[in-house]
Amino acid sequence: GPVAETFRVIQGAMSDEHVRATQGVFQFELSGDGGGTWYIDLKSKGGSAGFGKAPVPADVVMSMASADFVRMFT
Repeated sequence: GPVAETFRVIQGAMSDEHVRATQGVFQFELSGDGGGTWYIDLKSKGGSAGFGKAPVPADVVMSMASADFVRMFT
């Protein structure tokens, strides 16, 4: 779905430079289609993004509708 595709694109765009510049872990609690817990880890080496909780504790947790998340990142 659109949420999974958005996270796939985010994962593919990550670089060590993004990790060095950001140093943050973001968790998204999404409701609606494709909802659930998702994360973007821009703190661990190489970065990562995907479904579930981040491998390290989140610095920021955002709750929103999945459609709003997709709009925010597109």
